[in-house]
Amino acid sequence: MIQSTKLYMLTFIATSCINTPVHADENLFGYIKGAETLPEGTLEFDQTFTYRADKDIGEYSAWDSKSEIEYGITDRLTAATYLKMQSINTSGIAIDAYIPGAEHYYLKPSGLEAELKYNFLSPAKDDFGLAGIVSLSYDWLDKHSGLDKDQYSIETILAAQKYYLEGQMIWAGSLGMEATYAHRAPLSADRLASLPVDFDWPTHSEMEIELTAGTGITYRFIPNWFIGAEAQYQTEFETEVGTERWSLFAGPTLHYGGQDWWATVTWFQQLKGGGERYSGQTEDLHLVEKTKHELRLKFGIDF
Repeated sequence: MIQSTKLYMLTFIATSCINTPVHADENLFGYIKGAETLPEGTLEFDQTFTYRADKDIGEYSAWDSKSEIEYGITDRLTAATYLKMQSINTSGIAIDAYIPGAEHYYLKPSGLEAELKYNFLSPAKDDFGLAGIVSLSYDWLDKHSGLDKDQYSIETILAAQKYYLEGQMIWAGSLGMEATYAHRAPLSADRLASLPVDFDWPTHSEMEIELTAGTGITYRFIPNWFIGAEAQYQTEFETEVGTERWSLFAGPTLHYGGQDWWATVTWFQQLKGGGERYSGQTEDLHLVEKTKHELRLKFGIDF
């Protein structure tokens, strides 16, 4: 009897490790989007915090926040709205056209976004998952300088997802393109007086195209817990300069998925980068618009 009980318990634990399901549209990665959508009539609240730091000169750190309400219109179509917020703390750094000196403030509203996600193929039902995502956003604060800047963007993403080992290992990949129209506000007279005479701060309208490709893989090592890694390549083309920047980030990710909530944390390190450089830059990275590293925390609550 005792041996039978032990055998039953071992079988139960092993089965739980293999078959513990992943909730629909649960974010297994910090940056790479999966192909799942919410079931019809389901409501979820998601919160993302991203910490960006280190441009190799001066002091630079910033927090980005995205608060999301997501709703399953049908089993294949999910709609979401976002409130964006940001904080910034920078000093001892001035980069032409991007960062005109010191700026410091705590979290405050910076933008709005709306998104639709349609699932063409389900990774659970069709063996391979595929989804299309389109979003529209308006931002009134620049994430680099922290100053006023009107930005209108449309982004499209093709997201793929695949389960292996009965769901114990999961792969995801995505391709995206974002088009942005942007217009900076002029600098105040006081700020201009503190900058070099030849400091460049263009206030004409700009058009930017950003291309992104990412991939990630994660493995469930105990029930509800996944450990993995993800990588993302990004490049941007701008009106006057052509290829403005490119960067490759990668890092580990840890995910927990409970019955009613989930959480993911990712550490992203810039491995390589190029394009525009600031005067005196020695690092072989892109540090004008990007930083050396990022830390992202995401969590979601089902209703």
